Amino acid sequence: MGVEAELDEYGYVMARIPSNVEKEVPAIGFIAHVDTAPDASGADIKPQIIENYDGSPIALKGVPGLMLDPADFPELLAHKGETLITTDGTTLLGADDKAGVAEIMHAVQYITEHPEFKHGPIRIGFTPDEEIGRGVAKFDVKKFDATYAYTMDGGEVGELEFENFNAAAATVHIQGRNVHPGYGKGKMKNAILIGMEFNSLLPAEQRPEYTEGYEGFYHLISYKGSVEECEFSYILREHDLSKHEHQKEVMQRCAEFINAKYEEGTATVNIRHQYYNMRGQVEPHFQIVEKAMQAMEMAGIKPKVQPIRGGTDGANLSFMGLPCPNIFAGGLNFHGKMEWVPVQSMEKASEVILNILRLFAE
Repeated sequence: MGVEAELDEYGYVMARIPSNVEKEVPAIGFIAHVDTAPDASGADIKPQIIENYDGSPIALKGVPGLMLDPADFPELLAHKGETLITTDGTTLLGADDKAGVAEIMHAVQYITEHPEFKHGPIRIGFTPDEEIGRGVAKFDVKKFDATYAYTMDGGEVGELEFENFNAAAATVHIQGRNVHPGYGKGKMKNAILIGMEFNSLLPAEQRPEYTEGYEGFYHLISYKGSVEECEFSYILREHDLSKHEHQKEVMQRCAEFINAKYEEGTATVNIRHQYYNMRGQVEPHFQIVEKAMQAMEMAGIKPKVQPIRGGTDGANLSFMGLPCPNIFAGGLNFHGKMEWVPVQSMEKASEVILNILRLFAE
């Protein structure tokens, strides 16, 4: 497209489009991530394109009997008459965040094809590893040289977010003792069962399937092991930092209980920080949130300002000195085989990008 761009050794793509207005305008960045979630395969994706969606269940033809049904996902009905892209049921779609990449590229294409479009300095960034909380670990904020930025990494059309979870990953190792089951009485310590007992000590009502809004959770994401030893992996999420620190304390107290019951060293907890809530970093620059709201209204969209029940590269970038709210990418049911995205929502996201640039240029 004739835009100056480069790929660095860490997998970051950065591009810049110079201002075409005479007055001084802040440089605005738009960022998306190129990796997809590890929760389902992202290989050999076979998307289905459903034109003029009529509101009926959609067969995901790669898996007989699997349906994307409005009875389970009523938000489908808000997109009747639109063109939907779904999976075939065998992989995720990858709209998180390929939709964001596409929307940014679509806006860039418009800008390069319409030199009369007025804008200040534009920065484009594509990052790797967002899904494992390492998306901007090597991101050079100084080199990116933006005053403000927006990630295109939200969900349903209209979503606008400037606060997110505080996040940590916890690994629980259970050391058991394997003895022939015929002679195991009083000797065997089944690591699988002890791990299940550990999990039962965590508050059941604070699981993702029971929480919403500002409610945090403990989420068991994987298990591997045997009678001798096993490992449980969790993610811990809370918007309130004090509650998040309490989550970490609860994990340690559960380990202490298990060790008191089965002997010291049976349970070991390792907790790794992932990201913090960006609200405190963005609020002093609230005009960037207001600009995004105005840009959505210009596109005929009602803004839905809400907390992110997840993470975004913008969280860590905000703490690195680049205030960075999150804008919808349009996809729904991210991270699984029921993922889908309306084409019209992606088009609206591109329109919002252009409107933001218009507003800053004015």
